Amino acid sequence: MALIDFDLARPTSRLYDLVNALWFWAPLRLGDPRDRPPALADADIPHRVAVFADAYGLTARQRADLAPLAVQVARRYHQDSRTSAELDPVWRRMWEEGGKDVLPRAEAWVRETAPKIAARLGQPG
Repeated sequence: MALIDFDLARPTSRLYDLVNALWFWAPLRLGDPRDRPPALADADIPHRVAVFADAYGLTARQRADLAPLAVQVARRYHQDSRTSAELDPVWRRMWEEGGKDVLPRAEAWVRETAPKIAARLGQPG
Protein backbone atom coordinates (compact mmCIF):
# COMPACT_ATOMS: atom_id res chain seq x y z
CA MET A 1 0.00 0.00 0.00
CA ALA A 2 1.05 3.57 -0.51
CA LEU A 3 -0.27 7.02 0.09
CA ILE A 4 0.52 9.37 -2.76
CA ASP A 5 -0.23 13.04 -2.25
CA PHE A 6 1.00 15.36 -4.97
CA ASP A 7 -0.01 18.64 -3.29
CA LEU A 8 3.50 19.25 -2.03
CA ALA A 9 5.40 17.29 -4.67
CA ARG A 10 8.68 18.85 -5.77
CA PRO A 11 12.32 17.89 -5.99
CA THR A 12 13.64 17.70 -2.46
CA SER A 13 15.63 15.53 -0.10
CA ARG A 14 14.51 12.35 1.60
CA LEU A 15 14.91 14.10 4.96
CA TYR A 16 12.70 17.01 3.91
CA ASP A 17 10.03 14.55 2.79
CA LEU A 18 10.23 12.82 6.16
CA VAL A 19 9.95 16.12 8.07
CA ASN A 20 6.97 17.04 5.91
CA ALA A 21 5.32 13.72 6.78
CA LEU A 22 6.10 14.32 10.46
CA TRP A 23 4.45 17.73 10.27
CA PHE A 24 1.15 16.00 9.51
CA TRP A 25 1.54 12.57 11.10
CA ALA A 26 3.64 12.90 14.28
CA PRO A 27 2.01 15.49 14.24
CA LEU A 28 4.46 18.35 14.68
CA ARG A 29 1.75 20.79 13.59
CA LEU A 30 -0.26 19.85 16.67
CA GLY A 31 2.63 19.64 19.08
CA ASP A 32 1.32 22.33 21.40
CA PRO A 33 -1.01 20.52 23.83
CA ARG A 34 -3.68 23.23 23.38
CA ASP A 35 -4.10 22.17 19.76
CA ARG A 36 -4.11 18.40 20.16
CA PRO A 37 -7.26 16.34 19.74
CA PRO A 38 -8.12 14.14 22.73
CA ALA A 39 -6.62 11.04 21.08
CA LEU A 40 -3.20 12.76 21.00
CA ALA A 41 -3.42 14.58 24.34
CA ASP A 42 -0.69 12.44 25.90
CA ALA A 43 1.24 11.60 22.75
CA ASP A 44 5.01 11.45 23.10
CA ILE A 45 5.76 13.26 19.88
CA PRO A 46 9.58 13.03 20.14
CA HIS A 47 9.10 9.24 20.44
CA ARG A 48 6.78 9.23 17.41
CA VAL A 49 9.43 11.15 15.45
CA ALA A 50 12.02 8.54 16.45
CA VAL A 51 9.73 5.71 15.31
CA PHE A 52 9.47 7.39 11.89
CA ALA A 53 13.26 7.81 11.76
CA ASP A 54 13.77 4.15 12.67
CA ALA A 55 11.23 2.98 10.09
CA TYR A 56 12.89 5.03 7.38
CA GLY A 57 16.38 3.89 8.34
CA LEU A 58 17.80 7.39 8.74
CA THR A 59 21.54 7.70 9.01
CA ALA A 60 23.22 9.35 12.00
CA ARG A 61 23.74 12.50 9.89
CA GLN A 62 20.08 12.60 8.86
CA ARG A 63 19.03 12.12 12.49
CA ALA A 64 21.25 15.02 13.54
CA ASP A 65 19.78 17.23 10.82
CA LEU A 66 16.13 16.32 11.41
CA ALA A 67 15.27 18.58 14.38
CA PRO A 68 16.90 21.73 12.92
CA LEU A 69 15.12 21.09 9.62
CA ALA A 70 11.81 20.60 11.46
CA VAL A 71 12.26 24.06 13.01
CA GLN A 72 12.87 25.55 9.55
CA VAL A 73 9.84 23.76 8.09
CA ALA A 74 7.57 24.93 10.93
CA ARG A 75 8.73 28.51 10.41
CA ARG A 76 8.18 28.23 6.67
CA TYR A 77 4.66 26.78 7.02
CA HIS A 78 3.75 29.60 9.40
CA GLN A 79 5.22 32.35 7.20
CA ASP A 80 3.89 30.92 3.92
CA SER A 81 0.40 30.49 5.35
CA ARG A 82 0.34 34.06 6.66
CA THR A 83 1.50 35.36 3.26
CA SER A 84 -1.04 33.20 1.42
CA ALA A 85 -3.80 34.55 3.68
CA GLU A 86 -2.92 38.07 2.59
CA LEU A 87 -3.23 37.11 -1.07
CA ASP A 88 -5.99 34.54 -1.36
CA PRO A 89 -9.50 34.47 0.12
CA VAL A 90 -9.47 30.67 0.62
CA TRP A 91 -6.22 30.83 2.58
CA ARG A 92 -7.50 33.91 4.42
CA ARG A 93 -10.51 31.93 5.63
CA MET A 94 -8.31 29.03 6.81
CA TRP A 95 -5.99 31.51 8.52
CA GLU A 96 -8.87 33.26 10.28
CA GLU A 97 -10.50 29.95 11.26
CA GLY A 98 -7.50 28.87 13.29
CA GLY A 99 -4.25 29.02 11.35
CA LYS A 100 -3.35 32.40 12.84
CA ASP A 101 -3.38 30.79 16.29
CA VAL A 102 -2.26 27.21 15.65
CA LEU A 103 0.68 27.84 13.32
CA PRO A 104 2.57 30.28 15.58
CA ARG A 105 2.09 27.88 18.50
CA ALA A 106 3.25 24.96 16.36
CA GLU A 107 6.34 26.86 15.27
CA ALA A 108 7.18 27.81 18.87
CA TRP A 109 6.53 24.27 20.12
CA VAL A 110 8.77 22.68 17.47
CA ARG A 111 11.55 25.20 18.22
CA GLU A 112 11.27 24.57 21.99
CA THR A 113 10.99 20.78 21.61
CA ALA A 114 13.74 20.37 19.00
CA PRO A 115 16.40 19.55 21.65
CA LYS A 116 14.17 16.77 23.06
CA ILE A 117 13.54 15.44 19.57
CA ALA A 118 17.27 15.51 18.80
CA ALA A 119 18.06 13.73 22.07
CA ARG A 120 15.44 11.04 21.37
CA LEU A 121 16.80 10.55 17.85
CA GLY A 122 20.24 9.94 19.34
CA GLN A 123 18.99 7.05 21.48
CA PRO A 124 19.01 3.48 20.22
CA GLY A 125 15.72 2.39 18.59
